[in-house]
Amino acid sequence: MFDGPLDILVKQLAALPGLGSRSARRIALHLLSAKGQKLQSLLNALDEASKSITTCDVCGSLDSHNPCRVCRDVSRDKKTLCVVASVADLWAVERTGSFKGQYHVLGGVLSALDGVGPEELSIEPLITRLREGVVHEVILALSATVDGQSTAHYLMDHMEGLNLHITRLAHGVPVGGALEFLDDGTISTAMKSRARL
Repeated sequence: MFDGPLDILVKQLAALPGLGSRSARRIALHLLSAKGQKLQSLLNALDEASKSITTCDVCGSLDSHNPCRVCRDVSRDKKTLCVVASVADLWAVERTGSFKGQYHVLGGVLSALDGVGPEELSIEPLITRLREGVVHEVILALSATVDGQSTAHYLMDHMEGLNLHITRLAHGVPVGGALEFLDDGTISTAMKSRARL
């Protein structure tokens, strides 16, 4: 290909998670073949999202409101807090409809190989939130990977003495599996059969 606008578009699309250069070329051609409709709609949606989507100051989710809709929802159980690594994980749990509490997004998991330490994650705001005394149960909904489990142990150590009922996801979450890729039934079953740590 050339170093023109089409090549730049394909490179930008290929940089998105889950897309390779072939998929990026197909998407670019699809968008450009219907330039008047699809491309402009996508441009408008991206522009609007870039202007209006923000990070929730309470839980770390993304929304057009701050605090987000989940944090503002008075019908949700404020005593139960589900800790997830990413917004994608929050969406995966929320999609099942099996959890009606609050969330806290860490922004990742601890990873020595990737240079992600506690300072890079939203751990201190979590502990501050838990010290307020409103939350009674913390569900550690972290992926069953080495890094996910290390993060869970680190959090448990820092929650010691806070008089919390700490649970984790159980049955159905495979070792090495990431929440965002699991089906609704698996996540729902895991949420219902969580076990005390």
